[in-house]
Amino acid sequence: MTRSARSIAGKATLGAVLVGALALTGCAGGTAPEEPAGEAWDPNAEEIELEIAWWGNEERQALFQEVIDAFEEEYPKISVTGNSYGSPDDLFNRLATDFGGGATTAPDVFALGGAKPQEYGANGLLLQLDAGDQISELANSDLYPDFSVTNAIVDEKLYGLPTGGNATAAFINTEIFEQAGVEVPGDDWTWDDLVEAANAIGSAGLTTDSGAPIMGIDLRVQDIIGTYAGQETEFGMYDWDGNVAVDAEVIASFYEIEQEMLDGGGLPDPSVISTNWNLPSDQQPYALGQAGITFGYSNLVNGPYGLDGATQVLLPPTNTDKTGVALLPSAFWSVNAATEHPEASALLMDWFLSPNAADLIKDTRGVPFRQDTADAVIPLLEGNAAVAAEYVAKTLESGEVAPPQPNGGANMNSYTQTYEAEVLFGRMSAQEAGEKWVEALTADIEAAR
Repeated sequence: MTRSARSIAGKATLGAVLVGALALTGCAGGTAPEEPAGEAWDPNAEEIELEIAWWGNEERQALFQEVIDAFEEEYPKISVTGNSYGSPDDLFNRLATDFGGGATTAPDVFALGGAKPQEYGANGLLLQLDAGDQISELANSDLYPDFSVTNAIVDEKLYGLPTGGNATAAFINTEIFEQAGVEVPGDDWTWDDLVEAANAIGSAGLTTDSGAPIMGIDLRVQDIIGTYAGQETEFGMYDWDGNVAVDAEVIASFYEIEQEMLDGGGLPDPSVISTNWNLPSDQQPYALGQAGITFGYSNLVNGPYGLDGATQVLLPPTNTDKTGVALLPSAFWSVNAATEHPEASALLMDWFLSPNAADLIKDTRGVPFRQDTADAVIPLLEGNAAVAAEYVAKTLESGEVAPPQPNGGANMNSYTQTYEAEVLFGRMSAQEAGEKWVEALTADIEAAR
């Protein structure tokens, strides 16, 4: 079976699990792994000290400490130190220093995001999790659908396991649509429908209770350009060989959609758009009730995009028969290849991903891709958390399996923003911007080979 066929089969199976778990309220526990061949490792044979590191706020730090406490209670011979970092870059900077010095000071288990599992795995820094040995059994690596681990595979070897996933979604403020007299769209809407709705709302002269103007769409181009490419091309941004798979005309056509909304009143002044590029989610105009439409990851509806029930979550608009929506892991857990305790590290990683921690972590790192954990988590969700899970179930049925970002692709969002600004400020045509975008990203990927 090919990678794509295995991935699609995994999507269908997990989609059924999510839909079934949302319809029922039963909860299934984890399945104990079969006894590995040879002498089994005993977690109670010796005193072991481990370190696990992640990024997140104080709330996540407190939550993960509860998970660690439960692990230590179950395995009293293993002592775990948890270290939290404020942002992914803070953790990655620490890891770069640790591994640059020989890896002996690096954590035993740590979180990675984006293309980092591939980057670290290719450099021999991560423990292989699917070698068919005791590590594979302890990590339960065979419980994850193929599509969910794509970004952690190098040379057909697995170097990370996903915490859970979210999917790109469109968010509609139904109250603003009503105030503007615009009909709320459905999942069958097109980009022309979006432009029409955004321009109508943005031109209606609406304001918030505090007097702030209401825009048609709160758009950060990096939140949707990959989905748009997935609709318009066979693979999306990249193909399975790590090449840029989108041409200049596709990128240009999205910039032209933006230009239509700028000219029609749906988008605010370009200076506002660029200011909003990197705002925290709770400070973005949509979260403040200042926009009718936005895009982002589905879990945001269970946070700043929920708007006390005013938000409706839709598939992004499309002009093709593809949604372009790919399920993306929020993060991966990986194990330091140089750890002195690989078995204990694999056990700890699995604890964070298994039903053992489900009642604590729930969906805070995305809806779990692992079926037994999904079974345990989804019945615990209520309100907007359940809405997000339902959306993930929907995308499992209609979404895409996207090739991973290759080495050299780290500047994609930066280039997308840069050339968006060139178009919106009138310094470059959409076609010129698309050509520059493809040229710059292709050069980066070639240089990284």
